[in-house]
Formats: sequence, structure tokens, C-alpha cells
Amino acid sequence: MEYDKQTKNRLKRTEGQIKGILRMMEEQQDCEKVINQLSAVSSAISHTIGVIVSENLKYCLIEQADASNKDELVNDAVKLLVKSRK
Repeated sequence: MEYDKQTKNRLKRTEGQIKGILRMMEEQQDCEKVINQLSAVSSAISHTIGVIVSENLKYCLIEQADASNKDELVNDAVKLLVKSRK
């Protein structure tokens, strides 16, 4: 599966956020601010997982349009989403 530029950029922004959080921690900033930023990173990663799973599902269904295992493909995608939410 090919990942689009937008998804990669989303993760690069998240990477920047994590570096910012580490800087905040090194500067001994207030834990509430750190937690807020960690929560934002967690949400961004969860959203990215959803985008990737969704795109993967569409890709698999299109690529394997004649496949008899479409139900299995959908179930696998749902399992990935559920796993990402734990």
C-alpha cells in the first residue's frame, strides 16, 4: 500500500509535537500543559491510524474486487481499528 503525502505530513507534525513535549519536560513545565500536549499527540496518532486503516480497506476492496473473502478483509480492518483504540 502506498501512503499519501498528507498522511506522512500528519505524522511529521506529530513527531514535532513529541519533540516539543520533551523540551517542555526538560524545562520542567507544568504537568497539566505536558498532559494536554500528550493527549493531543495521542488523538493525532489515533486519527492517523483510522485514516490508514480506512485507506487500506478501500485499497484491498478495490484491488481484490472479485475476491470471495471481502467479509474477511472488512473484519480484518475492523480488528485493526479496535486494536488501535485499546
